[in-house]
Amino acid sequence: MNNLETLAPRWYSSEDVATSISPARARCLIEAALQEDFDPADDPARVNSPLGTGHLLLMPSIIGRWAGIKIAAVGPDNPSHGKPRIQATYILMDSLTLSPVALMEGSLLTALRTPAVSAAAANRLSAADASELLIFGTGIQAWGHLVAMAEIRTLTTVMISGRSAEKVDDLVQRAQSLGLNARVARESDIATADIIVCATSASEPLFDGSTVKDGACIVAIGSHETDRRELDSKLMGRSHVVVEGVAAALREAGDVVIAIDEGELETARLSTLSGLLRGSFDRSTDRPNVFKGSGMAWQDLAIAIGIHEG
Repeated sequence: MNNLETLAPRWYSSEDVATSISPARARCLIEAALQEDFDPADDPARVNSPLGTGHLLLMPSIIGRWAGIKIAAVGPDNPSHGKPRIQATYILMDSLTLSPVALMEGSLLTALRTPAVSAAAANRLSAADASELLIFGTGIQAWGHLVAMAEIRTLTTVMISGRSAEKVDDLVQRAQSLGLNARVARESDIATADIIVCATSASEPLFDGSTVKDGACIVAIGSHETDRRELDSKLMGRSHVVVEGVAAALREAGDVVIAIDEGELETARLSTLSGLLRGSFDRSTDRPNVFKGSGMAWQDLAIAIGIHEG
């Protein structure tokens, strides 16, 4: 066997990724990473490079003896060409020599890690008896979050809201196939929902945040751009806001940045996911609890390590 064959990294297809890690296991990997001697603030900033009709995202990270980078290509016009809007590949390396040991299909990796992070946050920011889930969005992240939330709470009602009635109906039926009581959302559901998930490509607030009840948990993961948001500033201002990392949120989270710019939120009031998972504070019952996620490189790495190590 020659050196090139010896050094050839193992390839994990989307099927391999899907069969290697369950949603529950993915959440445990995220939680475990933050229980170790690791600070998400040490993650290098995501590099966003315009390219062609879209842009490339480069997301490097290092945790212990492992390092990795996700290369994601974002093509806004891809659906019209029969391609996904986001396509990605992950390279897993040992941190000592940076030698590649594995390549992974990265789009499904993203589809796994984002709901896992949200579920880790919602498991602590929502009431123990939370039972009503309202989801804005009908794409792969909406489905992933539905499954993830159903694993951390006993859901009595799932409500789906989206721009396409056909896609809403499809997601309702998929939820019903899991044995969940699912239906099309109504505007009045915002006031009663225990958990609200926003997984859309919206650039403007999806709903009037004043109607969200105290103690509710809101998860917003729709964008990583400072000029786009899913939640209005009034809701952000009256909520306990948890972010993946303060510096990352100020770079990429429009929901946070716009609320600060409009004078409704102060940087000093932001809490972090690591603090939440390490027990530095508890959920609030006298105001809503918002988790704003825009995705960080360490999250992909934590899941990639779990897939490779088995």
